[in-house]
Amino acid sequence: MFKSLFSKRKENQYGWFGNYSSWAKVSDVAGGYQADVILERTKNALLKVKNGEAAYERDSVVFDKKECPYSLLAFLQLSASLAKKPLHVLDFGGSLGSTYYQIKDFLPAHVCASWNVVEQSHYVDCGNENFADGTLKFYRSIDECKAEKEVGFVLLSSVVQYLEKPHEFLQQLRAHGFDFLLFDRTAFNHKPDDRLTLQVVPPDIYPASYPSWFFNEEFFLSHFEKQYKVVAEFPSYVEGEEVMYIDEKPQGANKGFYLINLSLHA
Repeated sequence: MFKSLFSKRKENQYGWFGNYSSWAKVSDVAGGYQADVILERTKNALLKVKNGEAAYERDSVVFDKKECPYSLLAFLQLSASLAKKPLHVLDFGGSLGSTYYQIKDFLPAHVCASWNVVEQSHYVDCGNENFADGTLKFYRSIDECKAEKEVGFVLLSSVVQYLEKPHEFLQQLRAHGFDFLLFDRTAFNHKPDDRLTLQVVPPDIYPASYPSWFFNEEFFLSHFEKQYKVVAEFPSYVEGEEVMYIDEKPQGANKGFYLINLSLHA
């Protein structure tokens, strides 16, 4: 799972810190996000949503009132309309199906044919055992998902900033040639270069710390400029993420972009 829940440090202990020169140097002081406790907390929280005991879950925290990602819903509707068919959605880094459960009541059959989460192996095992259904499935890689589904729409929500080599991944993503891409809750900074930080999570969410990128927007989007059109950009739907603090200074923001493949939908 690759997500965050807060924008400013709490009591000078939690949030984003530093400007590291390499992933290895951050990892030396980071606890990581593969701990069993994170998966267990996420599973228990999402089971409450599945069983109707909570409205929705984000980052292993349950809420009694649902926050709706209206940009995602709008662009899913638009994409299905342009494609003239229901879409097989690939949710990269989608945890145990958090976004699916958040919006499934607003996903008519003519928009969403299936929802497919690509995650780490232990999440895939847990997801298939506890959450998979006729619409929601879990896979270990994009290629594994593509072998079974004709993916038309890819969602990347609060995930790219947690990859060790994000720009290599973005190049690989472009090479797949998917019709529609939607980046949501992706971290950008106001500097001319990417910035690599240490993110420390409050223990009441889960005890963890890990590397976290803040991207230069122009360079991030340059991977797609010859093959995709950036149709729209939009702020994060999560309160507080429109301004994000690094070392207690407002130096970034979470935002999103919706891209359409020019070869199919010029």
